[in-house]
Amino acid sequence: MTKVLVTGAKGMLGQDLCPMLKEAGFEVFEADLHNMDITKLTEVKAVIDAEKPDYIVHAAAYTNVDAAETDSDTAFLINKTGSANIAKISGEKGIPVFYISTDYVFNGKNTVPYKPNDPVSPINVYGESKLAGEIAVKTHNSKHYIFRTSWLYGHKGKNFVETMIALAQKNPELRVVADQVGCPTWTVELSKAVINFIKNPVSYGTYHVCGSGSTSWHGFASKIMEFMNYNVKVIPVSTDEFPRPAKRPAYSIMDNSGICPDWQESLKKYIELRGNG
Repeated sequence: MTKVLVTGAKGMLGQDLCPMLKEAGFEVFEADLHNMDITKLTEVKAVIDAEKPDYIVHAAAYTNVDAAETDSDTAFLINKTGSANIAKISGEKGIPVFYISTDYVFNGKNTVPYKPNDPVSPINVYGESKLAGEIAVKTHNSKHYIFRTSWLYGHKGKNFVETMIALAQKNPELRVVADQVGCPTWTVELSKAVINFIKNPVSYGTYHVCGSGSTSWHGFASKIMEFMNYNVKVIPVSTDEFPRPAKRPAYSIMDNSGICPDWQESLKKYIELRGNG
């Protein structure tokens, strides 16, 4: 049986990916801080030596975009050093690795969807740290799949969809940024892509794995209200009216080559599964 080691197994993506891998017939080793600290090379080596996985999905990451601005050491320790440790050991053993990256490696100045080989130029610390992780993975393991995703949401973690639903239950209107555009992505569709790549291997390299189509945060929130049947007014505001510690790319639309379905279709399924509570 093919064995897959998943880092960040307790995270939002990991909690969907691990059971889906098992359903697809894989043996899964769920790695998280309690049983493998990715920032310690000796721990990474010991676990990989003991478990002997056929694939590694490296989903563990420091993901607090705003906190990273003042906690850059931790962001780089996890996203760069941790990723380098995974890549070094897997690379030495010839184990293919999936690295879950982000649209934030781009500066957001494009006017057409980003392709995987477009120049990168992050504008915040989180993006810099994830790009450093990409470089580490490429450097230490030639058998790599770098999956850049964006605006990720899932039932098992804090995310934009659940935040909007919670706010809508207490407020008659919501003010949401309208001048940032991107591709909302459901963890289930990202997980399906990982499984498909393992079952039907393609060339190693960098892929954009995000929802098809695009919208603004305002458009995303409006669609959430529509699918939830909430009568809440969603008011468009500018990024300047909603300041955050970390800069966000204004344009985060990526060309996914049809890997994932339309973002609205995925969101509808997500909301149907969660119920309208």
